[in-house]
Amino acid sequence: MDIQQLLHEYNQGYRDFSKIRLHASDLRGSNLRSIDLSGADLSGADLSGTNLNRAILTGANMTDADLAEADLSGANLSDVNLIGADLRRASLVGANLTRADMRSADLERADLRGANLSNVAVGGASFRNVNLTSACIEAVDLDDADLEGVDLTQLRSCQIGMNSGIQHRWVSWGTH
Repeated sequence: MDIQQLLHEYNQGYRDFSKIRLHASDLRGSNLRSIDLSGADLSGADLSGTNLNRAILTGANMTDADLAEADLSGANLSDVNLIGADLRRASLVGANLTRADMRSADLERADLRGANLSNVAVGGASFRNVNLTSACIEAVDLDDADLEGVDLTQLRSCQIGMNSGIQHRWVSWGTH
C-alpha cells in the first residue's frame, strides 16, 4: 500500500493499518488521529508535525523516524522501537510508552506530562528541557540519558490511582 492509498482509506474512515510497511515514507503533517499502526514498519519515516493523537503504535518499528512536533497525545507506544528517533517538541501528553526502546532518541523540549515511561530503555537519549510533570518512571536507568533542564520532582507514582509522591523504585537517577 502506498501513502496516497493509506490516506484515501483513512479519509474514508478505515483505521486499522496494523503491520503496514511504510519504511522511509513521507507522512509529515498528516492527520492520522486514532489510527492503528501496531506492528507497522515506520523506520526512517518522516512523521514530523503529524497528528497521531490516540494512535495505536504498539510494537511498531520507528527506528530513526522523524516525529518532531508530532502530536502523540494519548497514543499507545508500548513496546515500540524509537531508537534514534527525533521527538523534539513532540507532544506525548498521557502517552503509554511502557517498555519502549528510546535509546539515542532526541526528545528535547518534548511534552511528556502524565506519560507512562515504565521499563523504558533510554541510554544515550536526550531529555533536555522535557516536561515530565506527573509522568510515571519506574524501572528506568537514567544514568546515560541527558537530563539537562529536567525537573524530576514532579513525577507521580506508577501505581494506578496513586498520584502523590515520586516513584523512584528501581530507578537510577544518575548525576545529570
